[in-house]
Amino acid sequence: MVVGRGSFIEAFPLFGYKVEDYDRLFAEKLELLLQIRDNEVVTWSGKFRAPLREQVIYPRPVQQSLPVWLGVGGTPESFVRAGSLGLPLMVAIIGGETHRFRPLIDLYREAGKNAGYTPEQLKVGLHSLGYVGATTQEANNDFFPGYAEAFTKIGRERGWAPVTRGQYDAQTGPTGALIVGDPNEVAEKILRHSEALGGVSRVTFQMDNAALPQEKLLRSIELIGKHVIPQVNKHL
Repeated sequence: MVVGRGSFIEAFPLFGYKVEDYDRLFAEKLELLLQIRDNEVVTWSGKFRAPLREQVIYPRPVQQSLPVWLGVGGTPESFVRAGSLGLPLMVAIIGGETHRFRPLIDLYREAGKNAGYTPEQLKVGLHSLGYVGATTQEANNDFFPGYAEAFTKIGRERGWAPVTRGQYDAQTGPTGALIVGDPNEVAEKILRHSEALGGVSRVTFQMDNAALPQEKLLRSIELIGKHVIPQVNKHL
């Protein structure tokens, strides 16, 4: 399970809550989630919902402790919170250069260490936009049109300029956030990102934002499973 604060909260209603309470609301909901995860019977109170008094929580997870990853964007406070709670970190990087997030990840690890958690408990995951094709040229030609359409639409709502192929190509370069290419290039980029961030234990791709047809997505998943994952595991 990944929980996290969205970076576009101004675009979504908070169902009657005030935007200025967003951080406190998230912190309270996260606290309650962790209480439920760790206890079959919960007594809890907060500001934004009714209290629970000896509330039995069913069903219970199969795992002894339900895995909860904290998804973060770019705010230092979110990284420190994840470390202080000893939660695995899922860093969403959909633009820019991935290695620039290293100082924030170092903050996370330092906060976790200060809170008494071991390095093994402080896992880091990477979430990016990605796609694998038979060749790098094919992958980029498949992925760019839908990517440009989606992000140009978002840009119109936020005053950004339309996406150009030059901007896209910069994002797919050696240090860019987009993980797009043939299996070898994608595997090498994942390993490069892992080294730059001090080691990551999980990588997730978001492919469907480019509005690709199902057969291309299925082929990409096949290439990831047969070629990318074995190459990454071999070097780890």
